[in-house]
Amino acid sequence: MEYTIFILLLPVLMFLFLGLTGHKLKPSVAGICGTISLGIVAVLSYLTAIQYFTAPRVNGIYQTLIPYNIEWLRFTQHLHIDIGVFLDPISVMMLVVVSTVSFMVHIYSMGYMKGEKGFHRYYAFLSLFTFAMMGLVLATNIFQMYIFWELVGVSSYLLIGFYYTKPTAIAASKKAFIVTRFADLGFLLGILILSFFGNTFSFTELMSGTCETVLKTAAGQTFLGGSVIAWGLGLMFLGGAGKSAMFPFHIWLPDAMEGPTPVSALIHAATMVVAGVYLVARMFPLYIGFAPDVLSAIAYVGAFTALFSATIACVQTDIKRVLAFSTISQIGFMIVALGVCTGMDTHEGLGYMASMFHLFTHAMFKALLFLGAGSIIHAVHSNEMDHMGGLRKYMPITHITFLIACLAIAGIPPFSGFFSKDEILAAAFKFSPVIGWLMTFVAGLTAFYMFRLYYNIFWGKEAEHEHTPHESPLVMTFPLMFLAAITLVAGFIPFGELVSSNGEAYHIHLDVVVASVSVCVAVASIIIATIFYRKPEQTIPNMLGKKFRGLHTAATHRFYIDEVWMFITHKVIFRCISTPIAWFDRHVVDGFMNFLAWSTQEASFSIRGFQSGRVQQYAYVFLIGALVIIVGLLLFI
Repeated sequence: MEYTIFILLLPVLMFLFLGLTGHKLKPSVAGICGTISLGIVAVLSYLTAIQYFTAPRVNGIYQTLIPYNIEWLRFTQHLHIDIGVFLDPISVMMLVVVSTVSFMVHIYSMGYMKGEKGFHRYYAFLSLFTFAMMGLVLATNIFQMYIFWELVGVSSYLLIGFYYTKPTAIAASKKAFIVTRFADLGFLLGILILSFFGNTFSFTELMSGTCETVLKTAAGQTFLGGSVIAWGLGLMFLGGAGKSAMFPFHIWLPDAMEGPTPVSALIHAATMVVAGVYLVARMFPLYIGFAPDVLSAIAYVGAFTALFSATIACVQTDIKRVLAFSTISQIGFMIVALGVCTGMDTHEGLGYMASMFHLFTHAMFKALLFLGAGSIIHAVHSNEMDHMGGLRKYMPITHITFLIACLAIAGIPPFSGFFSKDEILAAAFKFSPVIGWLMTFVAGLTAFYMFRLYYNIFWGKEAEHEHTPHESPLVMTFPLMFLAAITLVAGFIPFGELVSSNGEAYHIHLDVVVASVSVCVAVASIIIATIFYRKPEQTIPNMLGKKFRGLHTAATHRFYIDEVWMFITHKVIFRCISTPIAWFDRHVVDGFMNFLAWSTQEASFSIRGFQSGRVQQYAYVFLIGALVIIVGLLLFI
């Protein structure tokens, strides 16, 4: 399967081609080139998946393949950094997810971004983003993953700030870049700790028996009450929490909506935000073997984040921000699913399979939601729900596909979200009834705020528009229909047969009790949303908003977490730490160096007369010096 290297090469070559020569091409030609390149990448990814998953298992397990690998940097006899392609069930699954969503975004952008200044630059950045995410999921070692991890951050910075003349877009891109850099420092420290004790960066060696013995010995060494391996894995999750927008690093994601809407679909569905989930899944055997307490803490972080962001989504009025907080909540579901695993066995590791399954289904219907939102914004030229209403009459394709995605994320059978979310809830109940009921409640909130969004857009009171809204062109509606079709059938994929915690086939069993409860909660939430928002007069929401004004205001302002971050950075870090350091640097360090320069200059001016060039003066100084030496010798002898 050496051809898989072209999955990496084609996007980066297209990035270089469009970046260097795109300005000389017609915008449509640049878009077609980028789209064809991603189409080839998608075909190669599907071919890889078919070839990999149809290959015979060895001892009931899909084998890990490394069709391409070269040594890049060597530090010691055993420690070196390689660049290559790593194929196992989750990396192959991610190839399908990333290539599918990216390809649909490329097609969709041909219509959505038509006429935009910098069209070729946009497609160049899309290719770079895809290359970065492909390199991340195909990494053979944790340092290669880190390299592409940072490249994903750079790519997101470029795309979020695509409208570089818009101050809010500039601020959002910087915010995303800086916040994730804070978290990525933890990831780097975790890599260094793990590689120091494991003496390798390679995933296969870290999971092997030899390295496991070394890590078990190192796990006996403690720091502040925890093993150093647990600290390393915990710090690595810190990086994942930043990329996947877990609390409190979630603040960058809603502002990332300042980028073009297709970019939002790419970031939220298949690339940046799922990187943290993929990281925990990739290191899953180490978490289970050496840091089960860290894994449990990860579950609680994910649960709180899911509840926190779902609550905020219930009151947002910008449709893209509703979807942004929805993404944070759904990523929380995936993190919880990984955190509630208690072992490598397929039943103990049910959450692992459920997390990857939900990552797959969520990528499709969340991309559909964002692209549908882009179609709506394209029609009404606004992100605010107050400027919408009654659009089902004007945009039938967008309406139906958006409704399918809403039903899927709400967990209504037979849509794909029902099957993956049911497995997460089953795993959560198995771990702790408290976590199980909490996630069931969050699932109900999800159904509520998504149908609040749906009714405000397509039903309710029709807003006045300068131009009559119309359906988007085929180049934009085709990706909607394609993703809607996947959303309809993806739940029936025997996902457990392909991806599981220990590589063995797992037949998904529907937990009737959990499924019945979750469906009832979802249906009840949809009914409540229908009563609240179906009609133009939204008297009940307005009454509740006034009655619970404090909670409503706090949720509208995202519970003031952004303000807390600003206080910490400006009042604490900048004023109490950075300012004293700057004063010390300016007055002590610079002052000392300036003193050295001044004293040297003054001394040189004082003694420059000795270099007059007059022989008589030199003879006089020589004579005085000789006399001083003679007198000194006579006195001390």
